[in-house]
Amino acid sequence: MRAIGVTQYRPIADPKSFTTFFEPKPTPTNHDLLVKIIATSVNPVDTGVRQGIQDPLDQPKVLGWDAYGTVEATGEAVNLFQPGDRVFYAGSFIRPGTDSEYQLVDERLVGHAPKNLKPAEIAAMPLTSLTAWEALFEQLGLPLTPDAEPAPKTILIINGAGGVGSVATQLAHLAGLKVIATASRPETIAWTKAHGADAVVNHRQDLVRQVSDLGYQYVDYILELSDLNQHWQEITALIAPSGHIVSITGSDQPLDLRALKQKRATFAWEWMYTKSYYQTADMISQHEILEQISQFLDNGKLQSTLTKTLHPIDAANLRAAHQLVESHHMMGKVVLTNELE
Repeated sequence: MRAIGVTQYRPIADPKSFTTFFEPKPTPTNHDLLVKIIATSVNPVDTGVRQGIQDPLDQPKVLGWDAYGTVEATGEAVNLFQPGDRVFYAGSFIRPGTDSEYQLVDERLVGHAPKNLKPAEIAAMPLTSLTAWEALFEQLGLPLTPDAEPAPKTILIINGAGGVGSVATQLAHLAGLKVIATASRPETIAWTKAHGADAVVNHRQDLVRQVSDLGYQYVDYILELSDLNQHWQEITALIAPSGHIVSITGSDQPLDLRALKQKRATFAWEWMYTKSYYQTADMISQHEILEQISQFLDNGKLQSTLTKTLHPIDAANLRAAHQLVESHHMMGKVVLTNELE
């Protein structure tokens, strides 16, 4: 089968930043599905992993952690899918990625694809939906059903126009929260409001003052999706007593968690690959989440966050997609597809 990989980091404009090669088509065993890839998306994790490959590799590393495709064969322990099923998933961080013709993926990480969306619209959703869902409903502990209280709780989503933010604003809105999201440009402000934000503040300006101007001294929840260290003092000032904070971005310097002690606030990390990386007992929850996301997409409760489609899946289009993500000006998601729509 044909695959596209990275042997060593090179600037994305370099034609050798990706290489096309051929390898044997894998055979599924145990809980694995063999999926023929129809569409795949590029996320910040793709660009981060590529940039981290500083020493030359003997074999190209295949990136890609979003897929829509067709099940071609199944392992002997598979009971959730059968050949011919259309599926979508974000896969595992420790296995070869989606930038290839075929891929093996554990069925417990896979959902049945929505029926009413185009391939690119579907492939845009798995990684960001899983991340947003786990952050909101597992790490922050939000109830999925709207709260009946007359004054709904508030959430601040930092970077509401990005891939995860575009889904998180929608899910938080569905959960009945008052959603304050951040964006800095007219087009990202409009996008964020269209995807469920009740109010928008500018993350390039003082967030504490802007949230106060909206009438809130504190917010009950904060979902941090960009520049944790830059916003940490604002986060600790804005979080409500006994509030909850989740970050997906990591930290390049130590965090002062003592700043949360007096408020008894909770801080947690979200990494969507934890379950598959450690083969946790609840790994099948990602199948269950994607099944719910699929229903939400089909019945219109969620909108795909696709904004850019490239055709076909090849090295040139992967370079173009990575360049878009590396610009840090992306709204929504960029997808490569082998099917004309």
